Amino acid sequence: MRLHRGNLFKIKSMGSEIRIDSKVFHFFKELSQNNTKEWFTEHKTVFKAHEAGMKLVFNHLMEAMNKHDQLEKMKMFRIYRDVRFSKDKTPYKTHFAASFARAGASRRGGYYLCIKPGGSFMAAGFWDPNKEDLFRIRKELEMDAAPLRGIINDTDFKSVWGTMEGETLKTAPKGFDKEDPNIDLIRYKQFIFTRHFADKEVLSADFLTTVDATFKAIRPYFDFMSLVLTTNLNGESLID
Repeated sequence: MRLHRGNLFKIKSMGSEIRIDSKVFHFFKELSQNNTKEWFTEHKTVFKAHEAGMKLVFNHLMEAMNKHDQLEKMKMFRIYRDVRFSKDKTPYKTHFAASFARAGASRRGGYYLCIKPGGSFMAAGFWDPNKEDLFRIRKELEMDAAPLRGIINDTDFKSVWGTMEGETLKTAPKGFDKEDPNIDLIRYKQFIFTRHFADKEVLSADFLTTVDATFKAIRPYFDFMSLVLTTNLNGESLID
């Protein structure tokens, strides 16, 4: 089946609203059934048009987010999969995704958005903290986890982001007491929040507004973690 370019994105004249067109999902559904170099090469012109449109969407979102945060850059991920160490040898991803980096040493945490048929989601938090950051977070939680618990258990916060996710150790990290009352948090290796969307929601007129508002709601968590990661246990700043 040959895909037609058509109007990939609907940009309304009222304000600067941008909507993702259903043809984006249609393309990825076709790709998932024909994930070969030959098919992709034949439809590469269509893909490049979708890619350009999604870059517009991600940049539009970054502009909106900069009204309540300071972002350094947006990174849109490539379609090509690294299959060297994967059992899945299909050459192409079947989604668009971008990450948004916060600006400056005092702003920690990152944002992520994935657009995929039947699997779109957004995420925020700390995916792969280095060992120094991870140790600092754990020491803070060992000393006093009440501030973090207050944020992540807040009713309004949970109504938007749900519960914290991420890989955890099966036991206590080295140097930490497995009987510590905060060991449930200390065992985390990642500190992530996600929100998933049905295709209908992604294609709605207010989707990007919803994404922006959801990212904005993570700020109490980011502010706390940023303070932890830029100070020592005595509360002294580690940055100039």
